[in-house]
Amino acid sequence: QVQLVESGGGLVQAGDSLRLSCAASGRTFSNYAMAWFRQAPGKDREFVSVSVRNGGNTYYADSVKGRFTISRENDENTVYLQMNSLKPEATAVYYCAAGGPFDPRVAVSTYRAVNEYDYWGRGTQVTVSS
Repeated sequence: QVQLVESGGGLVQAGDSLRLSCAASGRTFSNYAMAWFRQAPGKDREFVSVSVRNGGNTYYADSVKGRFTISRENDENTVYLQMNSLKPEATAVYYCAAGGPFDPRVAVSTYRAVNEYDYWGRGTQVTVSS
């Protein structure tokens, strides 16, 4: 049974940092893209970042570029999201997702789409106070 379990969320102040973790089990995700999405109250789930297995590329939403960093452990079944200089608008439930394997020629926009991911965690709450 495939499981993705997020951890590391919490309540922090603006400007602080958090590191989210996602532990995947039930299969090997070395050839899968592993991503982070977030969903704020009353809003759609939105793409944050992805680590693409093929070629090892990473992509970020413009709103977090330069402040968030995605990484994977060597066994590639764990993915992290280091979040620095947090802003109140980052308040949301953060979800880990896995999908693919993707053809390395797909457009970057593919990785940003919620419906491209087959496996999801239950989420971890991040709250940033001003």
